[in-house]
Amino acid sequence: MTSRSTSTNAVASEGVNMAGTAIDPSTHDRVKSSHFAVLLAACLGWMFDGFEMGLFPIVARPALLDMAVGQPHPEVFVGHWMGIITALFLVGAACGGWVLGWLGDKIGRVRAMSLSILLYSLCTGLGYFATSPWQLGLFRFAAALGMGGEWSLGVALVMECWPERFRPYMAGIIGAAANFGFLIIGAVAINNPVTQGSWRWMWLVGVAPAFLVFFITIFVPESQRWKESVEAGPSTPLRDIFSRGRLRNTLIGIVLTSVALIGTWGSLQWVPVWVDKMVGPSMPLAKAQIGMLSACGAIVGCIGGSVLWRNSGRRPVFFILCLSSLAVCGCLYRGGLPYGTAFQFLVFLAGMTTASFYGWFPLYLPELFPTRMRATGQGVCFNTGRIFAAVGSLTSGSLVAQFGGDYAKTGAVITLIYVIGMIAIWFAPETKGKPLPD
Repeated sequence: MTSRSTSTNAVASEGVNMAGTAIDPSTHDRVKSSHFAVLLAACLGWMFDGFEMGLFPIVARPALLDMAVGQPHPEVFVGHWMGIITALFLVGAACGGWVLGWLGDKIGRVRAMSLSILLYSLCTGLGYFATSPWQLGLFRFAAALGMGGEWSLGVALVMECWPERFRPYMAGIIGAAANFGFLIIGAVAINNPVTQGSWRWMWLVGVAPAFLVFFITIFVPESQRWKESVEAGPSTPLRDIFSRGRLRNTLIGIVLTSVALIGTWGSLQWVPVWVDKMVGPSMPLAKAQIGMLSACGAIVGCIGGSVLWRNSGRRPVFFILCLSSLAVCGCLYRGGLPYGTAFQFLVFLAGMTTASFYGWFPLYLPELFPTRMRATGQGVCFNTGRIFAAVGSLTSGSLVAQFGGDYAKTGAVITLIYVIGMIAIWFAPETKGKPLPD
């Protein structure tokens, strides 16, 4: 053993190396304070990402109705622009995810993640000044550029820094983090109802995550795996993920994420708007309450699922998630239930099943790519999925108009996407029991 490697191992026993970076889990299996700093930063970043994403479904209908003055069919106007703005958000997230994921492989996970959080926080606040739907769409696109990169960067950082045996649990925690953000925005909206006259102030709340950047910059160590991969030589991550040896993994990752994201953005994200129409102005808190129920279900699904499937194969778990999402969403959208306890319970179950994918992806996607291209590979897979979800959202908007404002019929059609997932997963590689590729 060389003196250099001996020195490195000695420092690793203290939890960080001399540069202040997190320990490499392949050389040490004990959990240190550096691990928790990494996990906290990734979870808070993804939680606030969820907070920002949860803003629009709550604000959308009041804001768009406020802008629909003089429109002959306000509900069709809302559905039309809801689809367009959601699509712009998803395209922005995809572009940001590609660029920031690549940047994370070039300049490091921590610096790129700080940039992504600062970008989405400040741009979300610009929604306060929107006076027309196209302005709202432009500001959402700009904010989404930052949101798109946070997921792949946070996942890469946590999975590379934490010991191997904890990865299934870390995946569930990260997956649940965004839904705590949805829960928080729901609580804020319940205490301060969002109406046509009071929707603007909600965008200012979205600036708060910018302060997280100070914590990340000061306390969060960089991934040792990434540092070692950079020292090994120059990398070309974007070209590498489309090389002959990695193209299959990249394509299957895109297909699987597209299924989950279309189900979420083309269907479940419309539930607060559907409920808002269902109950009318007599129950202004209903859309926030339903958002919180969905978020609670998602938290249960992500964390509970990570415990249940830690010893199961990746492919059968994904198949079960698709099957259960298809069944629950079928009952929700085709059941014809009025707004009440049974409806709310189904929304909780739909949140639980459809969001469980986001506790599975942080476990599976890192296993498809080696360190030198991991953030790029995850970013391309997840965010190309968002492009297809944007198409799904536009399709939802068109279906809402075609069905005369019937959100239930729209959701029933869009959630058939899970059938594709049930088939596609059997073409994916099984990675259970294998360590992260270096």
